[in-house]
Amino acid sequence: MIESLPRREREVFETLCRMEASTAAGVRAALSDPLSDSAVRTMLSRLEAKGLVERSSGPDGFLFSPVQRTEAVAASALRRMIDTFFAGSAASAATALLGLGQRLTPEEAAALERVIDKAVEKTS
Repeated sequence: MIESLPRREREVFETLCRMEASTAAGVRAALSDPLSDSAVRTMLSRLEAKGLVERSSGPDGFLFSPVQRTEAVAASALRRMIDTFFAGSAASAATALLGLGQRLTPEEAAALERVIDKAVEKTS
């Protein structure tokens, strides 16, 4: 469903996912290329109508949050990126990410090793 959203709606939705919950004004402020207040409210209403966003009352007005768990949205976005830029190869994407030069903590390295071991077991 997320893949079929228009570009700006997807951007609003992904911004809200990063924030986990926010007002329309908060989403607008977090956008890299801000839209008008009414445009953000309209997009959030459209996302709500599509069942992707829920609205609740908060101290500063309506509070919006994604209906899907952030992990599910992240997995979908990552799959789309892997398919688009790495010909569907998760290994190529992981290699590119690790090649960005950031140091891994021992905990991160151990977590990666466990995931790689599990992936190898699945193919054996």
